[in-house]
Amino acid sequence: MDIRGWRNKEALLRALYALFLGQVVSFLMAIMGFTASFIAELGVDTPLTLSFFSYLALALVYGSILLYRRQKLRVPWYWYVLLGFVDVQGNYLGGSKPLLGDLLVIGGTFFFAISNVGEEFCVKKKDRVEVVSMIGLFGTLVSVCQIAIMERKTLESVQWSAEIILTFAGYAFASFMFYTLVPFVLQMSGATMFNLSILTSDMWAVIIRIFFYHQQVDWLYYLSFAIVVVGLVIYSKTEKDPVSIPALENRNVPYQVLGEEGVESRNETIAS
Repeated sequence: MDIRGWRNKEALLRALYALFLGQVVSFLMAIMGFTASFIAELGVDTPLTLSFFSYLALALVYGSILLYRRQKLRVPWYWYVLLGFVDVQGNYLGGSKPLLGDLLVIGGTFFFAISNVGEEFCVKKKDRVEVVSMIGLFGTLVSVCQIAIMERKTLESVQWSAEIILTFAGYAFASFMFYTLVPFVLQMSGATMFNLSILTSDMWAVIIRIFFYHQQVDWLYYLSFAIVVVGLVIYSKTEKDPVSIPALENRNVPYQVLGEEGVESRNETIAS
């Protein structure tokens, strides 16, 4: 097999892997939606508290890895504050108060899109572990502040049971895996492909409800699922593979970061 054929095969396998991860993420998102709606059916309306446990798990697991590395942040902390804030708002708006109408849905979609693009930038430029751990850390802090303002009275009135606790744990696990896999999808194919992939989450949600509630659905659901998958395949084949940062760094091109010493050395070279 020649070099071109090998590269084409590698690109095909990479695209298939990205499609697979995208559908795993979409399935996890459907599980998150199902567990959140199930908790609401149990009479517990605490979307911020749901997110809090997810962010806390991310902060504990990936934050521990980051502390073990003992390295400085590659992205200034205040950008992670902003990213954590918009991520919390993206998870909270459109799913928590649907009766507020389209304005709330648009707001949630806006924050969710900003979060995805910001996370894609950080993941591709810097480090996945750092990004996820910082989202977990600042997402936890933002969630705590909003819970104290918006959900404190609701939490006090909740009659906790084993069923509710297990559902919270299921949501936290699905959300933890979701945030763990999303950086891989963003790094491999970008935010556009990620957002296209999660279009199938509604179809996965229907399948989950069929499994749990034995509901009957129209065949058009399966047709729409197939159409979305075909669209994803077409997009993944026509998408141009962006040049990654490591590839640029591996080129044999000398470079120097100009600080004060670099400027002085350059001036001395010019003077001589």
